[in-house]
This record gives sequence, C-alpha cells and structure tokens, in this order.
Amino acid sequence: MARLWLFSGPVDPGSQPSLTHLRTVSQKGSLKGIKRLNGEVLESRMLKVISAYVMQEDLLFPMLTVEETLTFAAEFRLPRSLSKSKKRLRVQSLIEQLGLKNAAKTVIGDEGRRGVSGGERRRVSIGIDIIHDPIILFLDEPTSGLDSTSAFMVVKVLQMIAQSGSIVIMSVHQPSYRILGLLDRLIILSRGQTVYSGSPMNLPVYFSDFGHPMPDNENRTEFALDFIRELEGSPGGTKSLVEFNRSWKNLKHSRNGEGEPDRGGLSLKEAISAAISKGKLVSGATNKDAISPNSMVPTFANPVWKEMTVLSKRSFMNSRRMPELFGIRLGAVMVTGFILATVFWKLDNSPKGVQERLGFFAFAMSTTFYTCADALPVFLQERYIFMRETAYNAYRRSSYVLSHGLVVLPSLIFLSSAFAATTFWAVGLDGGLSGFLFYFLIVLASFWAGSSFVTFLSGVVPHVMLGYTIVVAILAYFLLFSGFFINRNRIPPFLDMVSLLVTGEIPL
Repeated sequence: MARLWLFSGPVDPGSQPSLTHLRTVSQKGSLKGIKRLNGEVLESRMLKVISAYVMQEDLLFPMLTVEETLTFAAEFRLPRSLSKSKKRLRVQSLIEQLGLKNAAKTVIGDEGRRGVSGGERRRVSIGIDIIHDPIILFLDEPTSGLDSTSAFMVVKVLQMIAQSGSIVIMSVHQPSYRILGLLDRLIILSRGQTVYSGSPMNLPVYFSDFGHPMPDNENRTEFALDFIRELEGSPGGTKSLVEFNRSWKNLKHSRNGEGEPDRGGLSLKEAISAAISKGKLVSGATNKDAISPNSMVPTFANPVWKEMTVLSKRSFMNSRRMPELFGIRLGAVMVTGFILATVFWKLDNSPKGVQERLGFFAFAMSTTFYTCADALPVFLQERYIFMRETAYNAYRRSSYVLSHGLVVLPSLIFLSSAFAATTFWAVGLDGGLSGFLFYFLIVLASFWAGSSFVTFLSGVVPHVMLGYTIVVAILAYFLLFSGFFINRNRIPPFLDMVSLLVTGEIPL
C-alpha cells in the first residue's frame, strides 16, 4: 500500500489548493467537495483530529530549544492520562527519529539569534505536528528553501514516518532524482488536473506510451515538468495528457488483472481502531468502544486547566529569556514617571493646582496606554503560531486568552507599582495609603486595558506598521474623549457614539 505520496507540477499547478482542500484547516466555505477515507465520507472535524498539517513556514518560538519545543507540543497533544515519563520518552524517541539529537539543547533562533540550521528547523516543525503520531500527515513544500542534502534528509525522515504506519502526503514543485527514489506514489498536477498518478519509476514508460519517450540520461522530473509546461502553452493545453492518464491507468489495471484497490474490507471506524491499536494517534487512544468514528477520538487531548498551565509555563519561559522587552518597557515607564513627578512636583490645593492635576492624570493615563503598544510585534509573531496550533485542536482558543491575561498580570502589577510609587507622593496626591492603593489600581486597570487592546488588535491586524498606526490613532481618541480636555456636553452629537465606546460606557 502506498504510504508516501507527493503532489508535484509546474509553478502554481494546483497542488497547493488540492492539499488545502484535503487537509481543510479553517477556511470554512472557501472550498467545496467531499472527502472520503476508505470509501466513507470523512467529516472535517474528524479529519482535523486524525491528521496533522505542516505549513510551509516554520512558525516556532526562537528562544526555546528543540527539546523544549517538542516537549510543549507533547504537553498539548498527548493526553493527561499519559505519565510525564512516557511523554518524555516520546519526545526523546522523536528527537532520535528526526535526527535532532545533536541539536536538542540548541535554541531555535531567528534573524537576530543564531540557532539551528534550516533543515533542522524544518524537522522540528514536522516533529511538532507528529508528536501524537497522526494517521495522516500533510506537508506543504517541506523542502522549500533547503539545499539538496537537507531536503533529502527531510524526505528521508518522512519516509521513516510513512514506514511506521502513517500516510504522508506532501507537495513539492520540483523534487530531485534522489527524492523520487523515496516515494511510493507521485501525482503530477497541471492547473488542478491530474496528468500523472502512479509510481515514480513508471514515468519513462508513461511518457513513452504517450508518444514522447524520455531520454536515458534525462532527469525524470525535469523532463516531465518541462514537457507539461510546453503543453500548457499549446492551444489544446494538457487536456490530451489528462485523458491519456485516465486511459493509461485503466489499461495498466487490465494488463495486470487489477481492479479497484483493495481496502481490506475495513470500515472507517475499523481502520481508525486498527491504527490506534498499532500505536497511532496517541492522543486518541481512548474510548475504543465508541459507536461512530467521530466519537472515537476526543477533540482536545487535555482539559482547560491543563492547557492554561502549559500555555502559561511557555509564556513565562519566553518572557524570562527576553528580559530586554520588559526592561525597555520598565525604563520608559520610570523615565516618564520621573519627568511627570518633576514637572508636577508638589501641587497645591488651589484651583490652579486642581487644573494641573487633571493635566497630570491625562499624561499618566496616556503613558500607561502607549507603553503597551511596544508589545505589538511580540503579539503579532505569536499570532501565527496560535493560528497553527489551534487549527488542529492543540488547545482551546479560550485557554489561550485566559492564560495570556494571567501571564501578563505580574509584569503589569510591577509596572503599575513602579509608576504609582514614583508619582503619587511626588505630585502631592492626597488620601494616604488608601489613596495610593486606589491610584495604583487605576494605573493597573489602565495597563491591563491597554495590553488587552493591543492583544485584540494583533488578532485583527496582521502587519506591524499598520498595527502601530491604528494603535496610536485609537489611543489618541481614547485620550481625547476621556474627559480631561473637554466636557461631555461640548462633544458634538454625531460623536456621542464614539465617546460612549472609547470611555467604556458601551463595551466593544
């Protein structure tokens, strides 16, 4: 049975849309069709549970090591019933399988930090999505951007995964000769139509039967893709090759006495149960007596509290390894607080002092909001990782939101304490200890609101510069309608709704 499948073809041949259709991530309604497995209709929810999808981009946290990255993936995808020792054993065996033993303690790295190589990074991305040993694995251009040696090593790892019992389906626009030798089945597409489907070894025979024999010393994929590209530029296009592919497959089956491929008579439920009994789909190795395939495997491997614990631990680890981000933010808050304390030093209780206090509060609140915008690039970087992890139910979206709100709280408390202590007594605010606590809570609420707003915006706006522009503009509106500069009755009627929104009287 073919286990390692490859979609190929000229540039933009339709292979990526076909792969997108097969794996069906989250673009609901963007594609239509019926997916079948073992002849039975396969629902999108079930496909997401029994399969995994490796994107073309390597979306990883740069400050985590290879071992830590795979360990967090194991915490998300493996069930809580599995002991820590078994999860650790699964991570170590996967590191061995991916050939990452020498890089296990190396950080992933990015443009500013040296880390693992491109081939190792790609294998880590694959490891994240196969930590729970899925039945079906989809990969979008797994060799893109790699040299020939690294690309061969990646596909060699995929061959080992396929030999372990998984079905591996990937798209590569122009596979090398060595990679062809690792494949069980090759599918060449041209503008969404299948022009060849079979063993890579049968390519010479196929084109010879079509009337265009392949030269002996010619690279098979290069010849096939160049010929297909020529047909695409001809008046008839690749229609003749598409029709020949259908007739050639029927002719080949009749010659060999083959009919439809034998599925072993297994239903979808029986096939999934058989795969689980062989050790596949670790996160779903429960509830084997379920009636329907959809109920055989839980949607999420862990409860909400477990997901929040792992997410919080990962966020704290990333923050601790990037202290410069918090240091810069703390420095900005302290410098601003010192300047405000100097300018508004010991205000009296006269009408002029009251007016100057309003100016101080306006600048103090704007400081708490604008310093939150510094974290926008961090949130945007994590946004794509969040989308990848939640696409295949690594954890619930609600768990991420709640854990993120809790993780930022300690740093916001520290910033609020520093700013309040710098300005409260220096400016001459009254109320004693109770007044200071009230002032501290107001500052903390402002920091938390600003941080929540920036997080919300990073989920809506995908670009850093556009995000900064929107943040600055909207925060300016918050400040304008806050009541420090103009009375409510002076606001024009057509701006009443904006005023109610930004002051929180109408929640967003």
